[in-house]
Amino acid sequence: MSALFQPFQLKDITLRNRIAIPPMCQYMAVDGLVNDWHLSHYASMARGGAGLVIAEATAVAPEGRITPGCAGIWNDAQAQAFVPLVQAVKAAGSVPGIQIGHAGRKASANLPWEGDDHIAEGDARGWPTIAPSAIAYGAGLPKLPRAMSLDDITRVRQNFVDAAVRARNAGFEWLELHFAHGYLAQSFFSAHSNQRDDLYGGSVENRGRFLLETLKAVREVWPESLPLTVRFGVLEYDGRDEQTLLESIALVRDFKAAGMDMLSVSVGFTIAETSIPWGPAFLAPVAERVRREANVPVSSAWGFGTPEIAERVVKEQQLDLVMVGRAHLANPHWAYFAAKELGVERASWTLPAPYAHWLARY
Repeated sequence: MSALFQPFQLKDITLRNRIAIPPMCQYMAVDGLVNDWHLSHYASMARGGAGLVIAEATAVAPEGRITPGCAGIWNDAQAQAFVPLVQAVKAAGSVPGIQIGHAGRKASANLPWEGDDHIAEGDARGWPTIAPSAIAYGAGLPKLPRAMSLDDITRVRQNFVDAAVRARNAGFEWLELHFAHGYLAQSFFSAHSNQRDDLYGGSVENRGRFLLETLKAVREVWPESLPLTVRFGVLEYDGRDEQTLLESIALVRDFKAAGMDMLSVSVGFTIAETSIPWGPAFLAPVAERVRREANVPVSSAWGFGTPEIAERVVKEQQLDLVMVGRAHLANPHWAYFAAKELGVERASWTLPAPYAHWLARY
């Protein structure tokens, strides 16, 4: 029996299998509003058979967008625009999720296919950025951010709370906080980007304070019956990985105590000078260690896009869910493909009848 196609329950939500669509930015929003592109995209992902579909990194404030084309949920109109998307995902049998975040010093960037670098100074499409400390990321993102005041920290934390309420009201049933990839929350935790000398800097406890406070504040407004998850970079591949991983696992334990239900294990990406061992399932052993030592369910992305690998990491209990991104862009019906490859009986039932009827015959 396939492990990948076993249901997965978290709180009151049951996924039909262990396959999840991770947040993948589409850069097609206008003023933060999702549109027909997003509706078609996410509906097709859900119809393909995945158990969970998580909408792309969605900004909690205008300055928190990665690019001008990023989705937002800092006002009610943006939240309302997500409603048809949520309904389409649910109608297709998947659970609708959303990832909310703030890009911090990596905000105000050009679209990936237009350079993936900071928008030039003086260009009206750009905006000032904020971060824990006035330290630029560097490389193609050289803009110097403004160091956040305590009032800024309070405001952004409330932005997360307000976004969570809007996501709840729009009908999302799975919420992920984006605490990874060198964006605002991750840059608070990393000593590379946080050189504050107040309660939000210095010690590991202080550097994790913004993340933990934000999680606790969101937990108060997000329904207890629905999963609250976090995507977090647990290491940087910067030469001090064991120490960073130990610090990260300690913080993950705190996340769990504060009400987090699951962790999506990722990389920090707070500096450009790293040696990441890209390859099939390269984060699986890391995720398994976090799962074991923090005693939390885990998922992860990157390198899980072949059915055999996805099946193995779930069967060997390295991951509870497998995030399959780019393989779904190439084939939105990847779940059906994986089921056939793994010999799962009646795999065509994961597809809508207009597809399943014909595909099952050949």
